[in-house]
Amino acid sequence: MAETGSPSRSSPIRVAIVAPSLGILGGQSVQADHLIQAWHGDPEVAAWLVPINPVPPGPLRRALGVKYIRTMTTQLFYWPLLLRELRRADVVHIFSASYFSFLLAPLPAVLVAKLLRRPVLMNYHSGEAPDHLKRSRVARTTLAAVERNAVPSRFLAGVLASFGIEAEVVPNVVDMDRFAFRPRGRPRPRLLSTRNFETLYNVACTLRAFRLVQDWYPEATLTLVGGGSQEQALRALAGSLGLNHVTFTGRVPPAEIWRYYADADIYVQTPAIDNMPVSVLEAFASGTAVVSTNVGGVSAIVTDERDGLLVPADDHAALARQVLRLLDEPGLAERITARARQDCEQYTWREVRAKWLSLYRDALRNHRSPAGRAA
Repeated sequence: MAETGSPSRSSPIRVAIVAPSLGILGGQSVQADHLIQAWHGDPEVAAWLVPINPVPPGPLRRALGVKYIRTMTTQLFYWPLLLRELRRADVVHIFSASYFSFLLAPLPAVLVAKLLRRPVLMNYHSGEAPDHLKRSRVARTTLAAVERNAVPSRFLAGVLASFGIEAEVVPNVVDMDRFAFRPRGRPRPRLLSTRNFETLYNVACTLRAFRLVQDWYPEATLTLVGGGSQEQALRALAGSLGLNHVTFTGRVPPAEIWRYYADADIYVQTPAIDNMPVSVLEAFASGTAVVSTNVGGVSAIVTDERDGLLVPADDHAALARQVLRLLDEPGLAERITARARQDCEQYTWREVRAKWLSLYRDALRNHRSPAGRAA
């Protein structure tokens, strides 16, 4: 007789995906949305979103505009939502960031899943993992206690392994149909950045590099897609540097972001900390040449001089030199973007689906085994 709440062989595995909704635009919300859309109609998995940022009803929505009250209001609705939604799941797939957000979103989901005796697959994404796991015994204990861990890059797998935590690498997914490849030949000086305006993404370095590019190409353009706490400071920096043709678009819905890659010829990013940025995969798929700082897990997806160009962290002069190489060196952009397009195949749903399905099945098996129950 089948265990109560368990899927039969003929029914799909019911997966509750605990993650930010697209109301919080970022890599995790985009990947969670990709997963849910990809599983739709699949005979082996039925997945749905359990948002870590539930929207309260009626007049309580006004509380979302006040920083600390927003947190308390969200928690007030988040815990009951977890109790209701995880109860009907066979596997709980939790997206996780680091530091305080780990305590507010993944940790409650793990606690409720354990209370309901549901197996947990933790999907850890943070480029800040080395410092977070070093500082947080709660995070280390939580990751060690779940049935399976998944990370999007070899970099993060190595970080978790250094703390004795095993993790499976399942790369982020890019929609090859939405981000259609366009050969550029010799690129125009049309630059794009799609990183949010937060300190760890160091968009200020991108602006300083663009100043040097514009000294050689006065007609060069830079489009900054995103938003965040540093926006006013970045606008002021662009003004103080005397930059022309810089466009701050604000946040752009994931369904529309492809247009910006299609219009640009060079994608630049200068994060100080990173993991496996989806934006790089989107640039790969679009044929937009990538120049990035070599931090965290970036080198796990970008090989310098092969499918992109890498520079040291916070080195705007080096970034500008590589952008100018792409503009001046015949064949360079065409060569690296062609290889980047080939590399994209490993990030398609066709390649990634089997990895997720195997992990869901492993989580169920580990949970039901005597050793898993004892743990």
